[in-house]
Amino acid sequence: MNNMKNILVLLLLVTSVTFAQKRDKEEWHKKIDALKTAHITEALQLSSAEAEKFWPVYNVYDEKMHDLHKTKKKEIYSKLKDGVDSMNDSEANTLIDKDLQLEQKELQYRKELVAQLKKIISPGKIIKLKKAEDDFKKELLKRYRQRKDRRK
Repeated sequence: MNNMKNILVLLLLVTSVTFAQKRDKEEWHKKIDALKTAHITEALQLSSAEAEKFWPVYNVYDEKMHDLHKTKKKEIYSKLKDGVDSMNDSEANTLIDKDLQLEQKELQYRKELVAQLKKIISPGKIIKLKKAEDDFKKELLKRYRQRKDRRK
């Protein structure tokens, strides 16, 4: 009976820690999204009328891209982790085809975004958006690396 009690306590602890980590991860994603929104808003210098139309369109695109990256992680990167050397040619070809499909979808989403944004903001601001997204990713990666280096 005592052993069962210990297992139950351990299970509760693991569940609590997992839930806390998930909650922390969600909070972290919310912070990143808020920083990204602020960065893009500043870089594009959107008027309030532009922002009102821009953000709903951009947020749909961003969600599609997020889902696509999750799919890529699950279907491509996880298989690469499992070991490329152990793949036969058929498995490798399937993986190549899947990767190309996902990249094509990414391009399709980007084209759809640009087509919609052309009705909302100037072409110059669309170019600034791409630069703002790239700059944000670079800064995020830089901070991540600095944080990782401090932990060592």
